[in-house]
Amino acid sequence: MSACVPTRTTDSAPTPGAGTPQAPPPGRRFRIAGADLSASIAVFLIALPLSLGIALATGAPLQAGLVAAAVGGIVAGRLGGSPLQVSGPAAGLTVVTADLIQRYGWRTTCAITVLAGLAQLGLGCLRVARTALAVSPAVVHGMLAGIGVTIAVAQLHIVLGGTPQSAVVDNLRALPAQLADLHPAALSISLLTLAVLLLWPRIPGRAGRVARAVPAALVSVALATGVASAAGLRLDRVELPSWRSHALVGLPEGPVLGLVAAVLTITLVCSVQSLLGAVAVDKLVSKQRDLHADVRRSDLNRELLGQGSANIVSGALGGLPVAGVAVRTVANVRAGAVSRNSTMLHGVWVVLAALLLVPALELIPLAALAALVMAVGIQMVSLNHIRTITRHREILVYAVTTVGVVFLNVLQGVALGVAVAVAVALHRLARTRITHEVRDGVHHVRARGQLTFLAVPRLSRTLHLVPHGEDVVVELDGSFMDHAAYESLQCWQEEHAAHGARVEITGRDGTRIAEPASASHSCCRPWTPWRNHHCDRPQEEQDTGRGRPSAHQLASGISAFQRDTAPHVRGELARLAREGQQPAQLFLTCADSRVVTSMITSSGPGDLFVVRNVGNLVPLPGAESGDDSVGAAIEYAVDVLKVRSITVCGHSGCGAMQALLNTPPGGAQTPLRRWLRHGLPSLERLGAQDKAWARLSGRAPADAVEQLCLTNVVQQLEHLKAHEAVARRLADGELELHGMYFHVAEAQAYLLTETDGAEYLPDEVFDQVEPMALVEAEQAGTRQANT
Repeated sequence: MSACVPTRTTDSAPTPGAGTPQAPPPGRRFRIAGADLSASIAVFLIALPLSLGIALATGAPLQAGLVAAAVGGIVAGRLGGSPLQVSGPAAGLTVVTADLIQRYGWRTTCAITVLAGLAQLGLGCLRVARTALAVSPAVVHGMLAGIGVTIAVAQLHIVLGGTPQSAVVDNLRALPAQLADLHPAALSISLLTLAVLLLWPRIPGRAGRVARAVPAALVSVALATGVASAAGLRLDRVELPSWRSHALVGLPEGPVLGLVAAVLTITLVCSVQSLLGAVAVDKLVSKQRDLHADVRRSDLNRELLGQGSANIVSGALGGLPVAGVAVRTVANVRAGAVSRNSTMLHGVWVVLAALLLVPALELIPLAALAALVMAVGIQMVSLNHIRTITRHREILVYAVTTVGVVFLNVLQGVALGVAVAVAVALHRLARTRITHEVRDGVHHVRARGQLTFLAVPRLSRTLHLVPHGEDVVVELDGSFMDHAAYESLQCWQEEHAAHGARVEITGRDGTRIAEPASASHSCCRPWTPWRNHHCDRPQEEQDTGRGRPSAHQLASGISAFQRDTAPHVRGELARLAREGQQPAQLFLTCADSRVVTSMITSSGPGDLFVVRNVGNLVPLPGAESGDDSVGAAIEYAVDVLKVRSITVCGHSGCGAMQALLNTPPGGAQTPLRRWLRHGLPSLERLGAQDKAWARLSGRAPADAVEQLCLTNVVQQLEHLKAHEAVARRLADGELELHGMYFHVAEAQAYLLTETDGAEYLPDEVFDQVEPMALVEAEQAGTRQANT
């Protein structure tokens, strides 16, 4: 069993400096915070009457409710993975337990509880707790609503002074006769209990704030007990037999299949209710302003182990099945509990009450407990849940589950709900509505629902209604598209765009969806989803956004990365973190914000070792005057990273080159001017009489600035050869140098090459240079230029 011990999260040993409380000094290892003490009392006051009421509703010995409450608090509270969740006998288990007691008797029901606990231990060891959360919320809430209806109908008979039947249908049939034969004393006490439950939380003003410190459940039962005793009403009251005669677990007796189904039902209801409760308490705790350091997120697998252990102990001691209970958990959090000590202490108080308060407990009228449990059952049919489920179009799943639980049983009702949920999901997956209309000369194709292979014929037929050359907007109003639908849409899009039409694919809210790179492009796709950035918005929207603080833009970009890009690159970055960087290229380019290296080279993490500076300059060795950053980067890339190529990339409209051309000599030596002196050799090269201007795919540069940008790339390549590490690797044939030029306005990249083996062209043949034929790389967006 050692392999099944869960990882301790809440009670793990603190690490100094990690922000967790330090270990207490010897002799003071067990300290109870005052908040935990007060919270435990508040939870105990709620748990005591509810435990008795739930035991009454199941038909079990009333002491079984106290046993389950004590074990749930102490065992599940100590071992569970949700520190603030309170466990005990739950109203959601009432119908199931009552049916088991009716069929197999009390001792076998206890054995079934033990076996269900063992099953929960197995599930916890298999670490499948998160899988239980895959059950549709409509099924879970429908199950609880069905149980609530069953509880309320059964307890209504006790409220009216009668005895409930075993099935909901029988209780409904007997209700008219019961109404005709009312028991005034029981009805009056029940109405008093319900009235206090309803009105106590609504007392206004300061008096109300003080009154709400005492739970309404305790007040209502205590007041009803006091009135019944003072008035001398003859009512059935709580009977707690001696603990010596308390019935413990026995060997299970009955048909094997029936027992297996019973164990599965108890396991399902206990596990789902406890896990959902743990998730809910995490959300509740996260909203607390003063969150205690010891309160951490729930460990769901550990929670299963804790609930399984509690069910084993409770069943063995003759207690009811145990699960996480929402009412007590919310009370625990709102009372300010800061650790699992409050949950455990409430179990201790239940034990003391069961041993010392028996005479007082035996004064409680059963009608008061029945009214309390009936109110709990009614509250399980939540109108908020129904509204939410209706909004998500799952009311059919909810209704079928509820009716199934009410008229069949919990397991069959849940099975019906799951089946309907699957059928609804398949129906939505297969049902897709595709429409076509023309608005303002633009064709609009809208696909509502999920796009699967079943919808491909209709999608293709509708898309081909759009004439060639007509602009079209395709709106995808769904959350899923399989490969067949994607391929059909992509092929049509490429074909339609080839005829000169504009194709825009949008989501439900009209936001453009960036299309992936087509199959004809490089298999290495850009990692950054830059296409939906500000460059894709109209100019007027950009202008209005200039006043936005950069911090907002930065936070927005980080959020978009975490949402859209991080899931795709996380695995690759984890590999690079383990193996270290091994780039093949050193890429030296300008710091200009318009030059996005990953975009123009279709590179990703680990591909390029990038050095950026103003003007993409490479200072000659020894000329940096105390700033060796570029030289250090070159040495590190060549000698340590062993890159196989170095690329110097210039670009059009370079501000550094404009400054070189336009700044007169002399003047103050600012940091920028001192840095730009490394570009003076490029300026001298431009004016040399024996050097020809480079051509861009056959055309001459547009102006002197563009020519200087091109010349600067060639000059910086010469500077690279002066570095010892570069020269050595070049001589060994282990390194290549490349020049590159990026035309920003054309979004066109050029590779600079030498012509006919000659390094430079003489002036006299400048006008005779013929345009160079475009190489195959142009298909991928790259042209070559002559130097």
